Amino acid sequence: SAALQDDLHKRLNRVIGQLNGVKGMIEDNRYCGDILTQIAAVESALQSFGYIILQDHLETCVVEEIQNGNTEILEEAIDLIKKLK
Repeated sequence: SAALQDDLHKRLNRVIGQLNGVKGMIEDNRYCGDILTQIAAVESALQSFGYIILQDHLETCVVEEIQNGNTEILEEAIDLIKKLK
């Protein structure tokens, strides 16, 4: 949906901003602990981003494929879930 795409764009832009922040911290030779804390925040934000996309995929694409008789899509969905950890 348009609202989901808008939310995803905002989240992705935030992650990109955080990554640019990490880059700046490295360039400024900031304290390693501060950089690692920021990296953890980026990882968390990106993982949340992935979960939103996964949820949408399960609720739309996977449901449609199962309704069309394609149960093999479940194996793909399980593999995707494993990749996100």
